[in-house]
Amino acid sequence: MQILIVAVAILIIILIYKGVRIVPQAENWLVERFGKFAAVLTPGLNLINPLFSKVSAKIDIREQVLDLPPQGIITEDNAAVKVDGVVFFKILDPYKAFYGIENLNMAISNLALTTLRSIMGKMTLDQSLSSRDKINAELLIILDQATDSWGTKITRVEIKDIVPPQDLQQAMALQMKAERERRATVLEAEAQKEAQEKKAEGFKRAQILEAEARKESAQRDAEARERLAQAEANAIEFVAKSLKSTGGDPLLYLLGMEYVKGLIKLGESQSSHVVILPSDLIENLKSLFKLK
Repeated sequence: MQILIVAVAILIIILIYKGVRIVPQAENWLVERFGKFAAVLTPGLNLINPLFSKVSAKIDIREQVLDLPPQGIITEDNAAVKVDGVVFFKILDPYKAFYGIENLNMAISNLALTTLRSIMGKMTLDQSLSSRDKINAELLIILDQATDSWGTKITRVEIKDIVPPQDLQQAMALQMKAERERRATVLEAEAQKEAQEKKAEGFKRAQILEAEARKESAQRDAEARERLAQAEANAIEFVAKSLKSTGGDPLLYLLGMEYVKGLIKLGESQSSHVVILPSDLIENLKSLFKLK
C-alpha cells in the first residue's frame, strides 16, 4: 500500500513537472489538446495537462523586421529597375498568425513584392525615384489591410534602394555632371558680376570723393582769394585815407606799387641778366608816393 502511494505521488510530481510551462516575456505559446487549439499561454508561469496537451507553436510578439529581396520591376515608361526594402510588423493575434497562414514571413514578403510591382508599375522612373515616401505610405496601407486577417499589424515599410539599369545610371551620371558644371558656371558668372559691380561701385565712390575734394579745394581757393581781396581792399582803404591827409592821389599810389612789383619780377626773372632803370626813377617814385 505504501509503495502504491509513493508511486502515485511520484507520478503526480512528474505530471506537474511536465505540465509546468514558463513562457518568456516576448512570446506567446499556443497549446493544442487532442490536435485542436486549446489555449494561448502568456508570459509567466503556466500549467497544462502533459498527457493530452502540447505546445504547438511559440510565437514572438515583438516587432519584427522582414527584408524584401531585390525585385525586378518595370515602370510605366518601360524602365527596368531593381527594388528592395524592409517591412516592420508585429503579431497581435498569435492564433490567427499561426493558424490563419502557413508561413507568415513568406506571405508578407510575397504580398509586399506583388503590391510594390503594382504601385511602381503605374509610375514613371522619375516619379519612382522622387516619390519614395508616397510609395512607402501606399504600400503600408495595402499591406496592413491585407494582413489584418493574419492577426498581424504592419507598422512601417521602407524602400531601401531603387537601382535603374546601367545605361540609365550612366545617363543620369552625365546629367548630374552637366548640372554641376552648369551650376559652377552660373556661380562663376555671378561672382564675376558681383566683382565688376563692386569695382564699378568703388570707381564711382572714388570719382565722388575726387569731385568732393576738388569742390572743397575750389571753395578754399575762393575763400583765400576772397580774404586776399579783402585784405588788399583794406590796405587800399588805409592808404587812401593816409594819402588823403597828405594830399596824395590813391590811384597814382597804386600805379606806383604795380610799377615796383613789375620791376621786382623783372629782376627775379632767370632770362633777365641786366635791368635798365630810368634815370628819373627816384623822382617819379617820390612824386607818386609824395615823398620829400
